[in-house]
Amino acid sequence: MDAKVIWHGGMTLVGQAHSPHTVQMDSGEASGGNDDGFRPTELVAIGTCGCSAMDVISIMRKKKVDFTGFEIKVHVESNTTDHPHVFTDMEFEYIVTGRNINVADVERAVQLSEEKYCQCIAMMSKTAKISHKITIIEAEA
Repeated sequence: MDAKVIWHGGMTLVGQAHSPHTVQMDSGEASGGNDDGFRPTELVAIGTCGCSAMDVISIMRKKKVDFTGFEIKVHVESNTTDHPHVFTDMEFEYIVTGRNINVADVERAVQLSEEKYCQCIAMMSKTAKISHKITIIEAEA
C-alpha cells in the first residue's frame, strides 16, 4: 500500500491512499492548527476499530449471528510523560444488537479478530495492552 499526505497550510493535511477517498487532518489551535480535521492519532484509534469491526462482522455473518446493529468503542490511554506519546492501553467495547445473540459466538469472533486477523490490533499490541468487553443488546421484536 502507498499513501500520501499533502500540506494545505497551517497544520492542515489531507491524506489519501489507494482508494479515491481523502481524510483531512489538523491540530488544535494550541498547536498551530485550526481544529479542521482529525488528529492523526484519532485516525489510528478509529482505524483499529474499523479493522477489528470488519473481522468481527464477517465472522458473525459466517456463524449466522442474527445481529441488527454493531458498534465498537475504544478507550485509549497514552504515555504522556515521554515522547513519543504511544498508546499504552486500548480497551475495546464490542456492542452487538440483535435477536437471541449467543455471547460465545461474539466472544469467538472477537478472539479471532484480536489474535489472528486484525492487522491494526497486531501492531497496536506491540506498545499497548489490549482488552475488551462485549455488550449484547436484545433487539425489539
